[in-house]
Amino acid sequence: MKTNKQKIISYVVIIASILLVAVLGSVFVNLGMDWFGSLNKPSEFVPNFIIPVMWTLIYGIFAVVLCLWVGNENLTTKTKVWLIINGVLQVLWCLIFFAFNQTLLGLITIVLLLISAYILIIDIYKQKPIYAYVCAIYPVWVSIATTLNLALWILN
Repeated sequence: MKTNKQKIISYVVIIASILLVAVLGSVFVNLGMDWFGSLNKPSEFVPNFIIPVMWTLIYGIFAVVLCLWVGNENLTTKTKVWLIINGVLQVLWCLIFFAFNQTLLGLITIVLLLISAYILIIDIYKQKPIYAYVCAIYPVWVSIATTLNLALWILN
């Protein structure tokens, strides 16, 4: 059983890690917004206001789920590794796609992110199925983002 101090440290690490990914991603996205606005987009493109709403929802879900999880037990090393890989790939995609204006390299990166997102959800499912169901919005949203990245690469 974890002490209150251990739980608080775990919560702080989780929240700080999620905020780091969100803030870095947001900085890189903002660097490329003018470029992004100039791209030809498919008529079915997601409205721009939906994108930050979805990421905020996803980050919030992961914060709650991970805090609930570590409040009672430790994450496995494998789960931690997949969480880190996903965070790094998310930030890397924002950097490559938005800051460097690279649709093809962005597509390659987001495909890797998509694969790792599904692996992460499968890993979570093997341990905590209910948490995997709650977090399933993440790979679904990355699937949509991958499709949009592909469309932007084709159209531009």
